[in-house]
Amino acid sequence: MQKHPLLVATLLFLAQAAVAQTPADRQKVETLLRQMTIDEKIGQMTQVTLGVVSTPQDGVLDPAALTKAIIEYKVGSILNVTNHALTAEQWRTVQTRIQDEAKKSRLKIPVIYGLDGIHGQTYTLEATLFPQNIAMAAARNPGLVAGAAKVTAKELRASGVRWNFAPVLDCGRQPLWSRFPETYGEDVYIGRTMGVTAIRAYEEDGLKNPTAVASCMKHYLAYSDSRTGKDRTPIYLPEIEMREYYLPQFRAAVKAGASTLMVNSAEINGTPVHADKYLLTDVLRKELGFQGVIVTDWEDIIRLHTRHNVAPTPRAAVVMAINAGIDMSMVPSDFSFFVLLREAVQKGEVPLSRIDDAVRRILTLKAKLGLFDNPYPERAAAANFGRPEYQQLALQAAHEAMTLLKNDDDLLPLHPGAHILVAGPAARSISALNGCWSYTWQGKEEQWYPTGSKTIYDALKDRFGADNVRTTAEAGFISPANYDTTILKAAAGKADVIVLCLGENAYAESPGTIGDLALPDEQKALARAAASTGKPMIYVLTEGRPRLITDIAPLAKGILMTYWSGRKSAEAISDILSGAYNPDGRLPFSYPCSMGEMVLYDRKPTEDIREIFNSDMTMDGYRPLFPFGWGLSYTRFEYSALHVSAPSFSGAGRLTVSITVKNSGRRDGKHTVELYTRQHYASITPNMRRLRAFKKIFLKAGESQSVSFTLDRNDLAFVNAQLKTVTEPGDFDVYVGNLKTGFSYQ
Repeated sequence: MQKHPLLVATLLFLAQAAVAQTPADRQKVETLLRQMTIDEKIGQMTQVTLGVVSTPQDGVLDPAALTKAIIEYKVGSILNVTNHALTAEQWRTVQTRIQDEAKKSRLKIPVIYGLDGIHGQTYTLEATLFPQNIAMAAARNPGLVAGAAKVTAKELRASGVRWNFAPVLDCGRQPLWSRFPETYGEDVYIGRTMGVTAIRAYEEDGLKNPTAVASCMKHYLAYSDSRTGKDRTPIYLPEIEMREYYLPQFRAAVKAGASTLMVNSAEINGTPVHADKYLLTDVLRKELGFQGVIVTDWEDIIRLHTRHNVAPTPRAAVVMAINAGIDMSMVPSDFSFFVLLREAVQKGEVPLSRIDDAVRRILTLKAKLGLFDNPYPERAAAANFGRPEYQQLALQAAHEAMTLLKNDDDLLPLHPGAHILVAGPAARSISALNGCWSYTWQGKEEQWYPTGSKTIYDALKDRFGADNVRTTAEAGFISPANYDTTILKAAAGKADVIVLCLGENAYAESPGTIGDLALPDEQKALARAAASTGKPMIYVLTEGRPRLITDIAPLAKGILMTYWSGRKSAEAISDILSGAYNPDGRLPFSYPCSMGEMVLYDRKPTEDIREIFNSDMTMDGYRPLFPFGWGLSYTRFEYSALHVSAPSFSGAGRLTVSITVKNSGRRDGKHTVELYTRQHYASITPNMRRLRAFKKIFLKAGESQSVSFTLDRNDLAFVNAQLKTVTEPGDFDVYVGNLKTGFSYQ
């Protein structure tokens, strides 16, 4: 007899959940599920924002509103803040009162609270902020990703919160997108590696442990591939491309044990993902085997009706989403979802089995997190907040992220007695160093940053001495004085060098939308004014995405890409400009030279070809200002003896690739060794290069080290025309640094 697909999925879920659940937890979940009314079940699927249950005063709950939400509407989850971050103590008070109210409900089911801890615990004052994901990708150090995730988990848990809406697994292949800084860049392998590392670090201690939180991989699927680069706008994507560049990160995250998943707010090929049963059920549940909780993003179910226009009524929108596979609705500002889903169930539009399936997953997550054992903030967790070693880790991460793009005439590092003029909008801005999700959603309100936060100007004064460092900048990114070219030129007279701090102020999501990647004209005018003084100039770029600087790049002798690198950005910048730290970051994206040259490193051969007639053909179609993987050092690294362990391998065999790396310069330094491959011929046009592995090493001046990598057939796989991931026999090139060799897979 053929089994019903929903029954099969439920049995698979129970089998996999058994690994993480104790028998007592499983019994608790099933017992509760049998006891629950339909209203109680729908309440568990309902998530509202903190503003629904609080007063206008930040961090103060409204008792009547809280009772309405939890007792009347049975709400099972709350998220977010009202305006800005709270103290850890305020958070613990909020969580305690919420759980007190839940204790008054008939079945006393605890509430699960979720926050966006994107690069540290965003919404707790004094929490440690690390580099954004794009910067962590530049560091090429999974150990730092793990360390940052563990600190984030501890500081979330210290705030009484056990669910983190991170990491972002969207592949950053559209630099216009305003959430680009939340991605790990344009490469699939880096995104997969860093994403899996973060998920394991969040969860591996065990979710009942006060050092762990439930992770949430997002935004499934291909959210970052907006055609226009605008947030929450349509994606047009062949499935072969989706499976090659956007699905592998989620497949790996499922295998790594991610507890929850958040859905892409946009539509793919005309179908909103929140209503796409193929992606949510057939691919995610059945093919990938994900058995955790699927949560919507902000207001995305009702928008099936109000924005996407695929649901003729609000109730139809709810029916579409829940039947497609959504478990929990981030409503988030009212109780409409509760009412509409109840009506839909009563009318038979959503089967009760689908409700039970969703609620079982939600209750299982709460059990795994220990909420049934103790839903209150834990004393052991509170002790893990704000430890001094967290700041040292943040500094190390910022150090390793910084990417030196240009250093003509070895201008850097600056000599200790240099007279420095610091100018530009980012010179005295804290928000431009941290970016989005920094104590507020947008990250721009500097009054909420820790008192000891330093600007670039502050850090350079500390390093070179107040007498040697002057500035024309005023506090804040947007102060008119920061763009005054006359003041800048007048102040340059006594300077040996100008450090011009350009880039982007903080932004998040749709408010970060731009129509052009070009650096704003008023910032370019500063660069030209500085160049007119004849003084050597260094650009410090505080950018969340690559802003076009091709026309002003020749004016500077040095360019340091800092990204948004968190609480210790300024200190890291000062350390690199002074030579106290030797830069070792590598670009995790191709830095474009113009809007018409948006070619990615893993391009196809025809993207490399430029021709008018056949005789004029060149193979220089990849023309970034700085290529993917670019990053300079104050020392030199030389490669030699690239070797493969065999001329060919087959089946489940393995191939070892080794190379010798020597630090031939005068300074100790870290260096990332990257291995790329290219298949000569395949049934689908092969990429010119694909990154297959990387290792970060430390070498003292004059020291050499042999570095080896192991490849198997999975490292050479691609998605074929039948949408299957395959490895085809053929000849391959291997590239490490400036060296090349080859092998065959048979």
